[in-house]
Amino acid sequence: MKRYGMAIGLRAEDYEAYKREHQAVWPGVLATIESCQIRNYTIYHMPVAEGGLLFGNYEYHGTDHAADMAKMAADPETQRWWKLMIPMQKQLDGTPEGEFWMPMEEVFHFDGARVD
Repeated sequence: MKRYGMAIGLRAEDYEAYKREHQAVWPGVLATIESCQIRNYTIYHMPVAEGGLLFGNYEYHGTDHAADMAKMAADPETQRWWKLMIPMQKQLDGTPEGEFWMPMEEVFHFDGARVD
């Protein structure tokens, strides 16, 4: 399993719609996410600057991330979902070519029992 983190801007006028849509993500989109070996996917919003910042993270449990991401991108229902979501988002300066969300480097993770 590998964890991924990513960030993107959110347009101020779209915050409420983005939040509302994510309270009822389409079942086909969720099924595709799951079939692409993604688990524990979370998106957070931070109200900074104009519109704010979205931070997403997930665990990837597959063996070929690039192939699973291509599979997701080819799914017609996911494409329709993205057509609604992408205009609400704005790329961050420095986002690498070929990426939409800015990849983030994991610098710390703790996954264990309470330490006394």
